Amino acid sequence: MMGAGIDIAWQDQPGRIATVWLDNRAKLNILGPELMDSLVAALAALAEQPGLRAVVLRGAGGRAFIGGADIGVMAGLDPESARVFIRRIHACCAALRALPVPVIACIEGFCLGAGLEIAAACDLRIARDESRFGMPEVRVGIPSVVEAALLPQLIGWGRTRWLLMTGEVIGTAEALAWGLIERAAPADGLAAALEQTLASLCAGGPRALTLQKRLMLAWEDLPTSAAITRGIDAFADAYRTEEPAERMGAFLAAQAARKRSQGVG
Repeated sequence: MMGAGIDIAWQDQPGRIATVWLDNRAKLNILGPELMDSLVAALAALAEQPGLRAVVLRGAGGRAFIGGADIGVMAGLDPESARVFIRRIHACCAALRALPVPVIACIEGFCLGAGLEIAAACDLRIARDESRFGMPEVRVGIPSVVEAALLPQLIGWGRTRWLLMTGEVIGTAEALAWGLIERAAPADGLAAALEQTLASLCAGGPRALTLQKRLMLAWEDLPTSAAITRGIDAFADAYRTEEPAERMGAFLAAQAARKRSQGVG
């Protein structure tokens, strides 16, 4: 790929999976306006893909997932253009959250600033064991904003304050202990960890996973009683297709077969 851009690779096992490669490797995959617009467009197109089971988001080159937003661009902003720029970052995060399928951030190397906001907007995060995570915006004179607001739900308010107020960078082991990522692996085990996670996701019913993701997004903004009511609606909605009957029927048939093989009545 010449210059910065987006590439999408497809695989059909363990299901129809799209891997979105963000490629600005010469600059640690930092995000400028054109690259952000390209990412939003690519994700919107993926949202319409029939049979899609999961999306994996990766940074090309192995040195960074996303090294942050382009400081060269941000240095020249004024209040109005700053609003336009930050809305672009939010649009990337919103497009990830709007995808009807689970999204995995597969992180290698630096995951900083806007990169960590995008990782937080994904459903799951897997990282190579030498990755680095941070929100250093205050060190260049701006606050951490938009989907940084998701961090307290992942790591709590105290650790969020530490990252956002100190600007310090932490390693993979600490990120895992904090709950910032869900899984860590050595470089030679990252592919296997990713495939195992995809297999687990694809074992679920496609529509059930779509309903589950939609419901969890709603839970973020609802009080407990309303969240429970929304869950009841989602449970009933699951029965609008044959997926529950088919999958529960297969489960019961397999259970009966096991009992017969064991000589149980």
